[in-house]
Amino acid sequence: MEKENQTTLREFILLGFSDLQELQVPLFLLFLLIYVITVLGNLIIITVTCVDHSLHTPMYCFLCDLSFLDICYSSVTVPRMLVSLLTGGRCISLTECFTQMYFFMFLASTELLLLSFMAYDRYAAICHPLRYTLVMNKRVCLLLAGTPWLWGLLEPVGHVTMMSQFSFCGSHKINHFFCDPTALLSLACADTHNFEMLTFVVGVLVSLSPFVLTLASYTCIITAILRIRSSEGRLKAFSTCSSHLTAVMLLYGTIICIYMRPNSAHSPVLDKFFSLLYTVLIPMLNPIIYSLRNQDVKGSLRKSFCKCFPKALAKKLGTV
Repeated sequence: MEKENQTTLREFILLGFSDLQELQVPLFLLFLLIYVITVLGNLIIITVTCVDHSLHTPMYCFLCDLSFLDICYSSVTVPRMLVSLLTGGRCISLTECFTQMYFFMFLASTELLLLSFMAYDRYAAICHPLRYTLVMNKRVCLLLAGTPWLWGLLEPVGHVTMMSQFSFCGSHKINHFFCDPTALLSLACADTHNFEMLTFVVGVLVSLSPFVLTLASYTCIITAILRIRSSEGRLKAFSTCSSHLTAVMLLYGTIICIYMRPNSAHSPVLDKFFSLLYTVLIPMLNPIIYSLRNQDVKGSLRKSFCKCFPKALAKKLGTV
């Protein structure tokens, strides 16, 4: 028994999608493709934003920040999952598990606050266009872009430190594809009621504060847009924030589906499904949303393509 407990403390087994043995290779190829698209798509956004001087504005500074964040966020869980699908190795040490959990919580908190600051930027641009450059000067922009990272870096420290003090006994199998805090907590031997209550309160504050700021910003934005008399003006104003609004709705919609469901509706299958949405799919969709619905980004991509492949473009136009 002592030996078993020691083994339990040293490592866990991430079950992931082990119940779908016949789909291990297809799932590996699917998630690998999604991960490659995620990294390439976000790298393109970062490169275009840095290279094109016309995009050196607060809005695209935040977009570049979000793209880098999405690469990091996806890289916390997906590579480990790909290795498990390909090799069948599902063991993860206690240290690796807590490290993964820390970075997952760190980047999730960072993204929530970053999206709320992006909403504030759109509020300043639409509701105070004449004072926008004054309100969102370089110093404020850098401060708002960096604060979410500092906030996210510190926020999970207490949770991970407290959870690392728990003893884990019995089953050491985590029915998830990464070290999800909720799934890991269910394996703890000690009474975790007080910790769960603390985690819930802090989690509500962490997610609620950015949500309130985002909601307040978009309430003012929508009110300002409705005051615009011409339909063309309303459409133009809405187009400047539609991409960000879509990204916010996707992220918060997924969070609500995960954490606002009644306990009777929770199941490992649903938990893994919704976790896939915000750890795998949303980081892939963000660059697609921002590039497809943003004329400046599309224009910059076209200019970059013309510079890199002038002969191919000339051939397409029939000039060669």
